[in-house]
Amino acid sequence: MPRGRSTFNKRQKEQARQQKQRDKAERKSRRKQEKQEGDKDEMREMLEHAKAQAALFNVGSDEITSADLPDSSSAEESAIN
Repeated sequence: MPRGRSTFNKRQKEQARQQKQRDKAERKSRRKQEKQEGDKDEMREMLEHAKAQAALFNVGSDEITSADLPDSSSAEESAIN
């Protein structure tokens, strides 16, 4: 017994729907992967920038002078304001 035209159309429509669903899932996973790679690149850039800033301000040097330490009275004033 041959199938009717509506059965063929339904099957084609369902196959198209499934293909769209697979394509959408693939795009989503690709975006997720690209985002993770982008986050790693961004973190590396931020780390390099932080190292450059630390070198610029000599952060982490062994010599700490009293001029480098915050004054307790100015810290209290800034906390109040």
